[in-house]
Amino acid sequence: MESQESYKARMLPRLRRAVLKVGSSVLAGADGVNTRRIASLAREICALRNNGLQVMVVSSGAVAAGIARLPTSGKPTTVPQRQAAAAIGQIDLMAFYEKSFARYGTHVAQILLTHDDLANRKRYLNARHTIETLLSAGVVPVANENDTVATDELNFGDNDNLSALIAGLIEADVLVLLSDVPGLYTRDPRFHSDAELLHVIDSDGQGDQAFVTEGKGALGKGGMASKIAAAMKASAAGIPTIIAEGLRGGVLRQVFDATKTVGTLILPKGDRLARRKHWIAYTLKPSGTLVLDAGAREAVAEKKRSLLPSGLREAQGKFEAGACVRCVDTDGREFARGLVNFSSAELEKIKGLHSSKIEAALGYKPADVVIHRNDLVLTGGFARGLAR
Repeated sequence: MESQESYKARMLPRLRRAVLKVGSSVLAGADGVNTRRIASLAREICALRNNGLQVMVVSSGAVAAGIARLPTSGKPTTVPQRQAAAAIGQIDLMAFYEKSFARYGTHVAQILLTHDDLANRKRYLNARHTIETLLSAGVVPVANENDTVATDELNFGDNDNLSALIAGLIEADVLVLLSDVPGLYTRDPRFHSDAELLHVIDSDGQGDQAFVTEGKGALGKGGMASKIAAAMKASAAGIPTIIAEGLRGGVLRQVFDATKTVGTLILPKGDRLARRKHWIAYTLKPSGTLVLDAGAREAVAEKKRSLLPSGLREAQGKFEAGACVRCVDTDGREFARGLVNFSSAELEKIKGLHSSKIEAALGYKPADVVIHRNDLVLTGGFARGLAR
């Protein structure tokens, strides 16, 4: 496998844009947010910008910043408490970023998003155009999940996931995830002194015995497993991911230095999904599940054909035409996702039928196929390869 230094030597000369995710474990301090760490990161980011690199930051830390101002002590235990802390802390967090970047003559902009903002195609494109405009103007966008209004149905789950979606949204060349650990290990380093740091792994996870833990920091929502999931999403968009320790000074300088090996580099897949298919596969939340027979699975997964009603065994869940659905085999294994042309009620009437019988069954014929091949994306592989 290619070394990290060799890969970076090829990648860095073409590097134009990066997404940097800074976790709560990196920014949390005794009294809320570690302002010195923000100042240090701002200095490193501005040095990269002076060398021509556009950088967008996805920053956690709003909850940590807001806790000190709430009458309760400790980590918020309810959703309203967390949202209240985020509402208070987001102001302080952005003030810290603004002050730190202003020292280097650089402006910052706040971007607050919910999952629904990116799941809606029009708002997805609007967000992309806004961020593109800010980057072109030399501004550093600082994004965070809009915790004050997000619900379980609308949120991203954690900022690792958000950073991967943003990397695909703005066609970044690299995603950097800064955490409180140096990277991925062969075993849990907390319990095994012989654990080795993996410097390079393939995006399908094959050939490497990577240890993945679900452990999370005191204030963060993501763990190493969430970083792997984020790397999977970025990989599908053709974007490499580097997981590195954000508590060390100069870490970004080392990440973007071809002579240095730092953290874990997760290589991208060879085929880059088109932006729209990446949006279908990783941004939309499936509203239902289609169970396909063996012939339909082969047609979709192996022959890259559209899904016909004749191969549909069952439609699970209630959804309308245009919804994102999972495609699974008869054993329940997911292998694709796509935008369906029929509602769940309509599919119950046409499942197993030839396309020529659709109009007779429904009284009308909105489409010949259940999901067109242009709206289908194959999924699976990467996360299972690492989840050992």
